[in-house]
Amino acid sequence: MSWLADMSPWIYLVAAGVFEIGFTTFMKLSNGFQFWSYNVAFAVCALCSFGLLNVSTRDLSLGTAYAIWTGIGAFGTAAVGIVVFKDPATVWRVLFLTTLIGSIIGLRLVS
Repeated sequence: MSWLADMSPWIYLVAAGVFEIGFTTFMKLSNGFQFWSYNVAFAVCALCSFGLLNVSTRDLSLGTAYAIWTGIGAFGTAAVGIVVFKDPATVWRVLFLTTLIGSIIGLRLVS
């Protein structure tokens, strides 16, 4: 069970990143904060994201946690943009997003 306790800050951090993807997506869907249901979803996701990031930094270094949190959010938001909002999926964009994932994994391995 101790391995799970060792993983819990990382689990919180990944969850925070997923909620970051949620709040950026709902921000886009709100169309300039015009739709209250998306505004509420944005606020809930933002609060969850920042709260979980805060909890994860109790055991992880701030720089590592913040870099991974923003990396997950950036990659996930770009992926949502490509899949849901039909943003262009150019070779360069996919290459650099893949590099971002490699950097996130690298930070986890050296932390």
